[in-house]
Amino acid sequence: MTQATQEQASPRKLTGKLVGLVTSDKTSKTRTVKVAYQVRHPKYGKYLHRSTSYHAHDEQNISKLSDRVEIAACRPYSKTKSWRIVRVVEASLPPIDAVKNPEGSESEVQDAE
Repeated sequence: MTQATQEQASPRKLTGKLVGLVTSDKTSKTRTVKVAYQVRHPKYGKYLHRSTSYHAHDEQNISKLSDRVEIAACRPYSKTKSWRIVRVVEASLPPIDAVKNPEGSESEVQDAE
């Protein structure tokens, strides 16, 4: 590259950004993201719910199951993976059984019942 083209080069713009839910985090550095949208029926005019699943690259494994994430189109990482996770928009809540009982152990709660 010449010096003139290096000066003109600006940060890459994110085109094709989508927001969806992580439906699978079983593989390392790969997440399956489900993007839901509505489309109007051409004849009847009713709005139909549709969804598309994308495989997205997550380099640091920062997203977890049920997180709402923003993905952007990028170069192909593999045959099916050509999206990357830009950021976690909303983190999911932990499962109910993972929340610790602030009063004590579960055995004390069962004894009280």
